[in-house]
Amino acid sequence: MTNEQRMKITNLRHQGYGYTAIANAVGLSKDSVKAYCRNHGLAGEVAAAHTLAEVFPDGCLNCGAPIIQRPKVKKRKFCCSDCRISWYKVNPDRLNLKAMYEYVCPTCGKHFSAYGNSHRKYCSNACYIAGRFQGGDGA
Repeated sequence: MTNEQRMKITNLRHQGYGYTAIANAVGLSKDSVKAYCRNHGLAGEVAAAHTLAEVFPDGCLNCGAPIIQRPKVKKRKFCCSDCRISWYKVNPDRLNLKAMYEYVCPTCGKHFSAYGNSHRKYCSNACYIAGRFQGGDGA
């Protein structure tokens, strides 16, 4: 380990980066970075950032919180799943439903649509039971 690597480890650790992010930035193993930090009193703090990725400038679409983007991973739009769910509840028109299928229930004749299931046959469990086990579609 060179003096330059030691200085870089110390600086990055004080900025709040984790062992893995520092190891990737310096070019050493995670265990080497961890051992150096423990020996020099830099351990014990929970790292604020786990990667050296840039923070998403616009933030979460729902709450505006900053988002840490990981390199080589699809860009995140939301900080957590709760924000994603609540944003799509408020903005259902922005949802891109490519796998929406339209059906007619063979038991009750009701028109219904199902998302993501191209083999659905009945509109509800009650219609399935009625059609399958009470003479409707039974085998």
